Amino acid sequence: MNRITLTVNGVRHFVDVEDETLLLDVLRDTAGTTSVREGCGVGACGACTVLAGGTSVSSCLALAVRYDGAELTTAEGLDENDDVVSSFVDCNAAQCGYCIPGFLLMSRELLSENPHPTGQEITDHLEGNICRCGTYPEIHRAVAAAAERRAIR
Repeated sequence: MNRITLTVNGVRHFVDVEDETLLLDVLRDTAGTTSVREGCGVGACGACTVLAGGTSVSSCLALAVRYDGAELTTAEGLDENDDVVSSFVDCNAAQCGYCIPGFLLMSRELLSENPHPTGQEITDHLEGNICRCGTYPEIHRAVAAAAERRAIR
């Protein structure tokens, strides 16, 4: 057993984990962050995306011990008034909602790295996330709208 410390959405958690314990399981079972979901289990769909220090991580592939001391953000850590969250709402970018937490976090990562992305840059950055409902046009519009909102501020 390894004792690790994770700060999840500003709350510190002390967790005992095995070497092979996945970050996804710690976030769901210990930290109670149910927005982090296992969609494919192989890091190909984006449903398990979290931000570690602002960088996206597929938590279904990540070993928890490697994130000892990390600052993690999940969708629960985003305020409803967040520009990306409100843009997704305003653009009707969710149907079933299963994939949206991953898309929100990937969008925040993109906009922090590139505040004025082109349409192609948005598409390229989000290509690892899958929406089974097919709301890609709405998601794309939401990211562009969030970028515009940030530019106005």
